[in-house]
Amino acid sequence: MSAQSPRHDVIPEWVHVQFAEQSAFRTVYGFAGTLGAVHLEAVRYRPKGVSSRTLLIYMHPATTLQLLPMPRAMAEAGFHVLCAASRYARNDSALIMENVIVDLGAHIRHAKEVWGYEKVVLMGWSGGGSLALFYQSQAERPTLTHTPAGDPCDIAAARLIPVDGLVFQAAHVSRAETFCDWIDPSVLDEDNPDLRDPSLDLYNPINQPPYGAEFLARFRAAQLARVRRRTAWVKDLLSELKRRAGPEMERGFVTHRTMAEPRFLDGSIDPNDRPIGTCYMGVPETANSGPVGLARFSTLRSWLSQWSPDDSNANGVLCATRVHVPLLAIEHSADDAVPQPDTRRIYEAAASADKSMAVIQGANHYFIGQPELLRQAADLCARWLHERALVIP
Repeated sequence: MSAQSPRHDVIPEWVHVQFAEQSAFRTVYGFAGTLGAVHLEAVRYRPKGVSSRTLLIYMHPATTLQLLPMPRAMAEAGFHVLCAASRYARNDSALIMENVIVDLGAHIRHAKEVWGYEKVVLMGWSGGGSLALFYQSQAERPTLTHTPAGDPCDIAAARLIPVDGLVFQAAHVSRAETFCDWIDPSVLDEDNPDLRDPSLDLYNPINQPPYGAEFLARFRAAQLARVRRRTAWVKDLLSELKRRAGPEMERGFVTHRTMAEPRFLDGSIDPNDRPIGTCYMGVPETANSGPVGLARFSTLRSWLSQWSPDDSNANGVLCATRVHVPLLAIEHSADDAVPQPDTRRIYEAAASADKSMAVIQGANHYFIGQPELLRQAADLCARWLHERALVIP
């Protein structure tokens, strides 16, 4: 990707991975939700004429990553890359994080046992960063036997294969903590989002940046309180459904107004090079009530697994303390999605004896309009991989 790194033509290949799994009811729509089997899709990028026994895997819990710039940039730099999807691709309303790491494990097993790759490195981009840490922590030492909702999930029986290295790039510490940082605490009635506390409404003209310490402390406490009220309601309803022991086993619901992050409006909070007044989803106030807000649509079980910071097992900081493979943490200094402190928090928490941290100055979350910074990031990853002998021709 640099003057010393030749670019390669890339050959894309659609991939299907299937494995058996029994479930009491369907959680995803259509063929992929067939009872008794899980069907996963992926896209493998291979540079033309380049053989390799090392595979880089990008995976996000709730979307696919083959259209993002970094996977293709790494393939053009000469690496074999897999953009793997979970069973919940493009729809996280019923997502269970414990199932997602089982899905990731199936992709890794396929890579090793079917394709014959000897080294696998997880490339944890954005929401894939905490997923990679969650996976590796359970692959190194499986401990989970149940989901936060109490459903069985024998992770040891899944025989997750530990990977050989992990990159944490432009990534947040967890879906649950990010959600708690973003939810609008002004909402007083979950069934009527127009009923709000003006003193906690980030978009009310009476509240203007820069925000004082007292306001921020009250605001953050109210965010956590709202999440916990919602969680208490979820647990009560789930317990009631279990008590009834009838055919209704799950329920979906809507959570309104979930984009009220003060850092997007006030550059003095955890300052970096990010633009102010916008975010990766556009105008924050518009995103606050838009259809793609975090946790906008959720099931009871999914809420506990991915959105409740008190219940989710996918806590990136905690998982990092259980990860021992080489780690490269990369911060984008103009990231318009990920909170500035998150990369360093993971770097400092990681138990890896070999860990490094770098900052791509000026990089936004998706390298939009920044091809030179994209090449810089690809070269950084390439050097790191080669220096640790993680690349086998």
